[in-house]
Amino acid sequence: MREVWGVTEGAPAVDRTAPAEGTATPTPTGAPVPDGSGLLDGVPRQRAGGRGPCEAAGPGLPAPISVEKTRSRLRTPRLWRLLPTPTGTPFTFGYAIVLSLTSLISAYADPALVHALLQGSSTDVAHLVRTPELVLVGSALWLAGGVASPFTIGFVLVLTALERRIGGLRTAGVFLLGHVLATLATEVPVGLAVLAGQLPGSSLHRLDYGVSFGVAAGTGALAGLLPPWLRVPLLAGFGGMLLQDLLAFTDPMTNWGHLIALAIGVATWPVVRRWQARGAGSPGPVRS
Repeated sequence: MREVWGVTEGAPAVDRTAPAEGTATPTPTGAPVPDGSGLLDGVPRQRAGGRGPCEAAGPGLPAPISVEKTRSRLRTPRLWRLLPTPTGTPFTFGYAIVLSLTSLISAYADPALVHALLQGSSTDVAHLVRTPELVLVGSALWLAGGVASPFTIGFVLVLTALERRIGGLRTAGVFLLGHVLATLATEVPVGLAVLAGQLPGSSLHRLDYGVSFGVAAGTGALAGLLPPWLRVPLLAGFGGMLLQDLLAFTDPMTNWGHLIALAIGVATWPVVRRWQARGAGSPGPVRS
């Protein structure tokens, strides 16, 4: 290998016109100068190939949600949460199916069979003395007044909202507490009045069934979990309806039972508020 005029023979030729490595490439005369406004000094890759502030930081990361999309989601009411679902509110959903089946039976079965079933499930004094467990459960499997009654609609809306806050088993406990205690609070005085001769013996066999006591207790419990601007109208509206029914004096024992069940639900506020504060817990998970 020989060096001729400073060039080693066999070595690659060097372009004397190219800029040296590490030096900036001069901008040609007359070429447009890129806009540097809004760029940060010392931060590379801000022009070509750079990522904007709202782009994903790397492969595999989820794309960011725009502000407008987030606002539209917040503005859209999730009305489906007002209705029971198999996974979100299994107790209310399953109970509603059972009540739908018994409503079909009472609507289309033979009237004599329906009357026998209702009489056998009635929580009157005679049945409470003989088979209290059976009738207390059986009476809650029927809808009094049909599927379009206010208590049927209240069953779906109230128990769904309550179960989403405290869980299925706890909602069932509140429902049964109001159903059982309000039933005993109305039927025991009837039995005592019959013994005292104040009421005829036929009062021991009065037909008494339905889910209204449990719904009233659930309404009272749910009110304690709502903000004041919802709690006050709920209690005022529901309580006013119960008082109006009581003043009508069409079925005073049942009407008193509704007010007692509502008071039982209100009395559970300290407990249901602790349940809600603890979250799902083991008894009956709270799901969305």
